[in-house]
Parts: sequence; structure tokens; C-alpha cells
Amino acid sequence: QVQLVESGGGLVQAGGSLRLSCAVSGRTIRNSVTGWFRQAPGKDREFVAQTRWSSGDTNYARSVKGRFTISKDNAKNTVNLQMTSLEPEDTAVYYCTTTGLTGSYDYWGQGTQVIVSS
Repeated sequence: QVQLVESGGGLVQAGGSLRLSCAVSGRTIRNSVTGWFRQAPGKDREFVAQTRWSSGDTNYARSVKGRFTISKDNAKNTVNLQMTSLEPEDTAVYYCTTTGLTGSYDYWGQGTQVIVSS
């Protein structure tokens, strides 16, 4: 089993920054991908960013590219999401997720709330 625990959410004004962290523990897959999704009220969950543990390759949603940076710390087994130039549209619950043996996002954290005020 894999456990994911997010932290770092909160309330911030538009234009501000926040840093989310995801602590990954348990039986992780060597070439797995860990990412962030978000879900705003009344909307579907959407992809934000992802990184591969083995190579460090990253991928971003168009809406956050240039503003958000995903990074990993192999020694601490954490994945961080640095969010800058935040907009009210970034308000959502942010979820950390990681892939299992099939390559699908099989494991999810509980989520952390981000609120951006205008």
C-alpha cells in the first residue's frame, strides 16, 4: 500500500504564492509518476502537474504552466508544488496522487484546500 499526505494549503490573496507538499510512504513503484490534481466546487477533478521519480521529467497543465513548479525530493520521498501568481481560478482542493503497477493513478491523498481571494 502507498500512503500520500498533503500539506501546505491555505488562504492567499491573488498574486500570492503557496507551496504544497506531498509525503509519499509505503510500497512505491520505482518508475512511478506522482502528480497533483485539483477539484474546484462544482467542477470535475483536473490534472495540474506531474513528475516521474526516476527521471525527474515534468508535465504541466496549460493553465498553470509558467506559474507552478513541481519538484521532488528523493531522499525525503516528497513531491512539492510551488504555486506563484495565484489567481482566484486556482481555488480548489488539491490532491496528490501516484501511479501503481498498471501506470494509472491508483493512490490518492485526502486533499488540501487552496483558496485564492480576489
